[in-house]
Amino acid sequence: MDQKIINDFIEKGLYEDTHGFDHTSLACIPADDKSVAKLLVKDNGVISGVELACLILLHVDPNAEIEVHIEDGTEVVYGDIIMTVKGNTRALLMGERLLLNMMQRMSGITTLSRRFAQEVSDLPVKILDTRKTTPLIRYFEKWAVRIGGCTNYRDGLYDWIMIKDNHIDAAGSIKAAIERTHEYLKANNLELGITVEVRNLDEIQQVLEIGGITRIMFDNFEIPTLSVAVALVDGRFETEASGGVKLNTVRSIASTGVDFVSVGSLTHSSTSLDISFKIQKGS
Repeated sequence: MDQKIINDFIEKGLYEDTHGFDHTSLACIPADDKSVAKLLVKDNGVISGVELACLILLHVDPNAEIEVHIEDGTEVVYGDIIMTVKGNTRALLMGERLLLNMMQRMSGITTLSRRFAQEVSDLPVKILDTRKTTPLIRYFEKWAVRIGGCTNYRDGLYDWIMIKDNHIDAAGSIKAAIERTHEYLKANNLELGITVEVRNLDEIQQVLEIGGITRIMFDNFEIPTLSVAVALVDGRFETEASGGVKLNTVRSIASTGVDFVSVGSLTHSSTSLDISFKIQKGS
């Protein structure tokens, strides 16, 4: 857990919502009022963001008393109680929206990730996420993917080399792109994985002849062609399938023998899980 990323996010998230003032609570609620609140599930799915929610609550009220009933990664149904918290009423209400926005988003991603993971649980393949994330909350969306049982790919442009079609076209050829990558890594004393995206069997053959890479990514291959592609690589490099992967197609894709399947929809198309935060009483 990167505590700095989390703390910075909480501070900025609260500032975005309040600019330092929750005028409604300041007007309606005495400064020393305390309440008990419950975090309630209003949908079926897999919970995620509980740990983050606790950190948000403790940020707004360091003296809050939190009792967690359901941990991250747990299957839930309508009516389940995720946690109970007792604390300063103004503080609880200040943190409510940030807490709910993140838990609902993360739980939706975790729920979808769990479904993808279950579809291929008996196959030797890993389901990867992508960079198709919401700006500035990638850290939390990828956290949710892991809770759901899938695997994070690169965190960004800085921790893995991915030579895609645009890079190849801009460089002039697959050979030029790979050779320049090797020169760059050597000049900068870097050791990074290298993925090369290919669009057809001819490009696969070009990569195999050049070598010096980590993984070949087959972009939008039909299943019969994907099977041929895996056989052509024959274990010399890692293999990955990508492009429009859905729940009803991921198993047939994985069954071709690829090592990885990347799924952008884990983060860009998941549906938020409905969760509510209810003040029960003052004390």
